[in-house]
Amino acid sequence: MGCGRVGATLAHSLERRGHAVAMIDQDPAAFARLGKDFQGQRVRGVGFDREVMKAAGIGSAYAFAAVSSGDNSNIIAARVARETFGVQRVVARIYDPARAEIYQRLGIPTVATVRWAADQTLHHLLPSGATPDYFEPSGRLALAGVHLNPGWIGRRLTEVEEFSGTRVGFVTRLGDALLPTPGTVYQDGDEVHLIADRYTLPQVVHRLEQTPPEE
Repeated sequence: MGCGRVGATLAHSLERRGHAVAMIDQDPAAFARLGKDFQGQRVRGVGFDREVMKAAGIGSAYAFAAVSSGDNSNIIAARVARETFGVQRVVARIYDPARAEIYQRLGIPTVATVRWAADQTLHHLLPSGATPDYFEPSGRLALAGVHLNPGWIGRRLTEVEEFSGTRVGFVTRLGDALLPTPGTVYQDGDEVHLIADRYTLPQVVHRLEQTPPEE
């Protein structure tokens, strides 16, 4: 939702990764930013209107991004996508940092304008394929935020490290970053940032999305 510069960039990034994309915007002129090469849907309407969202295919959507210019519209749309249509991966662009923190604590990932990048949003929307946050100088190791299978909830992050052959650099929990200790347990809503070999990272991400081995 929101066909501004950010929305158009995100739409093209997702298409390049092989995903089907639907763009919602009230202003039909905004769709010009998508260009002639965009293969997805262009849906005119209010982004949090249920009928408009249905027309855009929200019922079968894997993820939803609300990136219009209005905080209220973005958070309402994100909540409708999650709470009404059951979309698990949602992200909302929020201009007000204080409000962003509140919504983070409600379990809706937010991206503030001051640190906006399409790749950051892709981390929230996709299980894999997004560009890592950081490469060390040799280019061999990458730091990347990953999504863990819910089966890891309640288990120590040291188990994740042993299973995946990686190191946990830090964890984002309720909007705050923390350094894990040997006793740190993975909680629902945590985003784990792993340090891994860049060439095996896709396989690592895929393994961690699967049901973990029994304790």
